[in-house]
Amino acid sequence: MKLAMRPGKIISIHIAPRGGASMQSLTKASAIAARGLEGDRYRKGVGTYSDQPGSGRALTLIESEAMIALKREYNVDMDAALARRNLVTEGVALNHLVERNFRVGEVILRGTRLCEPYAHLERLTRPGTLRGLIHRGGLRAEILSGGAIQVGDDIVLLDE
Repeated sequence: MKLAMRPGKIISIHIAPRGGASMQSLTKASAIAARGLEGDRYRKGVGTYSDQPGSGRALTLIESEAMIALKREYNVDMDAALARRNLVTEGVALNHLVERNFRVGEVILRGTRLCEPYAHLERLTRPGTLRGLIHRGGLRAEILSGGAIQVGDDIVLLDE
């Protein structure tokens, strides 16, 4: 089945130095193949879930549209940085990128699984976040080929 996808965009980039720490916004980040974003907790192996098995800890993405829906449907007004995802996107259905290869800037990624919210996210943010982000909490991805990612980069599907 062919999936038509118009290019989405990266509208913000975020890292945290360790699990539970506040997210820091960047305009550009260096993605290290199979590891994560330079300076991020999961790249350093000190994220909250770093000691648990599972793919897609290198990079996480969330749709800005999910944050808008969170406010509209659950009255939870939250800046996208608080969602604790590395990349905030616009104009792309991330759920459709599971098991797909795509490019962001110079970086080649593979969507591995949905990034469903956990109770830990709600403890760090606002009540209602968990319920409001079920099935739209974003995407976990592996970094196949590293390089630079910056705000404004297109998101392009590679395996059509």
